[in-house]
Amino acid sequence: MPTVPSTGWGVLHLFFHFRRAALSDPVHAAGEFIRRVSDLDGREDYQVLTFSVLGQKADLGLMVLGPDLDVLDSFAVELVNGGLGEGLVPAASYLSLTETSEYTTTPEQERERLVAEEDLAPDSEELEEQVRAFEQRMAAYAEHRLHPNLPRTKVIGFYPMSKRREVGANWYALDFAERKRIMAGHAAVGRTYRGRVTQLITGSTGLDDWEWGVTLLTDDPATLKEIVHEMRFDEASAAYADFGPFVTGLAMEPAALMRRLGLQA
Repeated sequence: MPTVPSTGWGVLHLFFHFRRAALSDPVHAAGEFIRRVSDLDGREDYQVLTFSVLGQKADLGLMVLGPDLDVLDSFAVELVNGGLGEGLVPAASYLSLTETSEYTTTPEQERERLVAEEDLAPDSEELEEQVRAFEQRMAAYAEHRLHPNLPRTKVIGFYPMSKRREVGANWYALDFAERKRIMAGHAAVGRTYRGRVTQLITGSTGLDDWEWGVTLLTDDPATLKEIVHEMRFDEASAAYADFGPFVTGLAMEPAALMRRLGLQA
């Protein structure tokens, strides 16, 4: 039965260890995996990113996203119950939903800023044109956040995070204006990496152990280190953020992933 969130899409990050010796029919298992991933990835509004995990936290990973949680769950269940499932040992998983930021500037706030900071006349056509352009930019931004079309890059990074709730550093005790000010600085750092890294921040409060999942996609692995390092000095991270485990993978097509695991379809 369809289970579609009222806002956003579901996102599953799945991580597995792999035991090739446990497979009864490696050729069939590889071919079935490739077909299963390709079938879902080929459906409208669904994406499956497959990758080989660097290090020993896992051997392979999948990022699966789309509008219907029932479809995502069925895919995950069929994956472990299929031929490849004989050799898969769950290492970790993460559930989240795509979302927009509550700190996004509204058109009215942008209008007020243009009048106060750009000296545009309140009744001018120039003001209206800039507000309309702003609305178009924000609509595109919201569409990317809620219904992303992720690029196929060489490297994928993922980590969960939460805001602190400690005495003297309680994010949720700050008023909205202060939180928005802090997040504006955080976002400004992220924008400096536009074109080098795609960031997708998904919400998981009440769904999984942390409050957000952060997925970073890039062709340069050094960029993952750079962006996280630079953001550590930002107030939003330095004073108010806690981070979970980081996983980094080499993104590749399903057939290439099977070959990396020593299988041929």
